[in-house]
Amino acid sequence: MARLSGQIALPLDWSAGGSNDGPLIVGTSNAEAIRYLRHVSTWPVRTAVLTGPRGSGRSLIGRLFARETGGRVIDGHGSVSEEEIFHAWNAAQASGTPLLIIADAPPGEWNIQLPDLRSRLAAVPVLAIGEPDDCLARDLIEALFAQRGIALAPGVASYIVPRMERSYAMVHRIVAALDAASLERGGAIGVRLTRETLLSQGLIDPDLLERQESDICP
Repeated sequence: MARLSGQIALPLDWSAGGSNDGPLIVGTSNAEAIRYLRHVSTWPVRTAVLTGPRGSGRSLIGRLFARETGGRVIDGHGSVSEEEIFHAWNAAQASGTPLLIIADAPPGEWNIQLPDLRSRLAAVPVLAIGEPDDCLARDLIEALFAQRGIALAPGVASYIVPRMERSYAMVHRIVAALDAASLERGGAIGVRLTRETLLSQGLIDPDLLERQESDICP
């Protein structure tokens, strides 16, 4: 189910499209991109590019975009030929059906060989998902554990976030490490097990262990 993070007000009615989808958490790092994708009638051209780190939910956003708008999504600009992207761009403009291209980087960094495609993509809006803020990281940790059906003791996610590198990749590494630890130990994941596991694997900064707990989110 789509979930609001912090106090961001969005007219979201997107939800995961199936049991294999991860949670869609909305925060300051992705809110602007999602707003844009939900208002295709305002697009200056019928194509947009969505960039963001791996693990940031960009593919899930693409699936929800396709479901809500009926548009086409190319998930990974390198997954198809330049000719196919060129024809997809032209088809989107002719039909009015939106096209979303998901990529690791904006088109200016793609080393495009087709001049006509390069000129078309130069006019395409680029939507960027940034690394997670504290609130989004906390909510994502909790949602990923809930999706796996693993009990997380209250306050564990809030304990982790001030001590971790702020990245989607680190969120997924931490969840995987604690998932494995919970299978070995059994029971809910508490702060003690979290500290021992993440320290032993170098996933939290030992210099921040004594950091005082505080409400990191509204």
